[in-house]
Amino acid sequence: MTHSLDATESFSLGYTTKVFTYGRIIHADCFEWLSRLPENSLHAVVTDPPYGVREYDANELEKRSKGKGGVWRIPPTFDGSVRAPLPRFTALDAKDRKRLSKFFSEWSRLTVHALRPGGHVIIATNAFIAALLYEALVEGGLEFRGQLIRQVRTLRGGDRPKNAEEEFPDVSSMPRGCYEPWGLFRKPLPEKMTVSECLRQFQTGGLRRSPNGNPFEDIIPSERTPRLERDIADHPSLKPQSFMRQVVYASLPLGEGILADPFMGSGSTIAAAEAIGLYAIGVERYLDYFNIASKAIPELASLNKHLTKTPLLADVTNRSEQLSLYM
Repeated sequence: MTHSLDATESFSLGYTTKVFTYGRIIHADCFEWLSRLPENSLHAVVTDPPYGVREYDANELEKRSKGKGGVWRIPPTFDGSVRAPLPRFTALDAKDRKRLSKFFSEWSRLTVHALRPGGHVIIATNAFIAALLYEALVEGGLEFRGQLIRQVRTLRGGDRPKNAEEEFPDVSSMPRGCYEPWGLFRKPLPEKMTVSECLRQFQTGGLRRSPNGNPFEDIIPSERTPRLERDIADHPSLKPQSFMRQVVYASLPLGEGILADPFMGSGSTIAAAEAIGLYAIGVERYLDYFNIASKAIPELASLNKHLTKTPLLADVTNRSEQLSLYM
């Protein structure tokens, strides 16, 4: 086995890093980091970015910490459980949306430079931002390949009209959220190159089939992130390992190469790659989250549990057995 110290050393570029068995995390701004990478360096990108950009501005983070909200929605408790703050994407005005589009168009351009031809980008989003995000990524040079749907019942939406709940008891301002879209993109293949030729030359171009040989599917039954994982990694948009390991597994079609998460947060993508033995690099600009990830990644990666069976699964037993292959 090649240790991450050897496999990912060239990607550190002099930044502060921490190395795990397969993964390496870097404290840097991903725009700067991507711009410094040689062309065709990465095999895939899996990331959950700051969707609205604005929610991670210093003043908005300060409002969230004080419970004032701002762009962050501070939801009420539910059955005695304190619900995590959520970004209010409907609060974005025309200026915010233009800023978002420019942000991701430039990010896409840098990502296209760093990716190998045929390399996939799998990026988390939401129903409010998806169309704008996808347009910006295509403008930057990525090829739209569809969506993954994380099927998960959340507590987002479904509320009665604010301050008029009793007046309109039978009305919801918006539907209750039951899915999370993830955009699926690819760096275009060279002209006239087939997927098989791309796989031979660049180890990219397709998606890896599930461990049982079935095709990777674009609807993935999921769960809300378990309390155990949230206790390990304190991040407002932490995704569960049961989901992340499937996505990471699929992103490298031959099970080899370098996967990157340029918006690492508290490290769930890198932990998922670490758990299933794939080389990965996480980049995070905020030192607090870099430090959280440094501790959380080995703990999340060590989790080896069978998934809880839920009514969301069409074929509960078979699906649980299939998903447990990633765990």
